[in-house]
Amino acid sequence: MSEKPSVLFVCVHNAGRSQMAAAWLNHLAGDRVEVRSAGSAPADAVNPAVVEAMYEVGIDITAETPKVLTVDAVQASDVCVTMGCGDACPVFPGKRYLDWKLADPAGQGVEAVRPIRDEIKARIETLLNEIAPETPEAGK
Repeated sequence: MSEKPSVLFVCVHNAGRSQMAAAWLNHLAGDRVEVRSAGSAPADAVNPAVVEAMYEVGIDITAETPKVLTVDAVQASDVCVTMGCGDACPVFPGKRYLDWKLADPAGQGVEAVRPIRDEIKARIETLLNEIAPETPEAGK
C-alpha cells in the first residue's frame, strides 16, 4: 500500500451503499485516505433516502453523482470494497478485495436506510483502523 492508502467502493448503481461508504470514509479519515466510489451500472442520481440519512448524521452528499466503474479506478486503488456488484468488478493482482454483504437501500425509505448507514459506518471504522490508523504526533 502507498503512503496514503486508496479505497474504491463499488455497488451496482453507485447511488446508495457505495456513496454512503465513501462519504463515511471521507468524513472519518479526512485526508489520510484517498476515496473513490463507482457503479457497474450507475443510476442517474444518488438515492434521496440515502442523501437524507447521511444528512441526519451531518454528512452532506447532495453534490455527489453516480460514477461508472472503470479499470483505471480499480488499478489506482489499494483496497476495492464491493457491495452486491457480483463479478462486475475487475480483479487485479496485489489489490485487497472485500465483499460487504449489505441490504440494498434502493426503493427504501429513510427508516430502512438508517440501519444500513450505521452498519456501513461500523465497517468503515474497522477498515480505517486497518489501513490508516491514527497515530499520535510526536511531541504532543
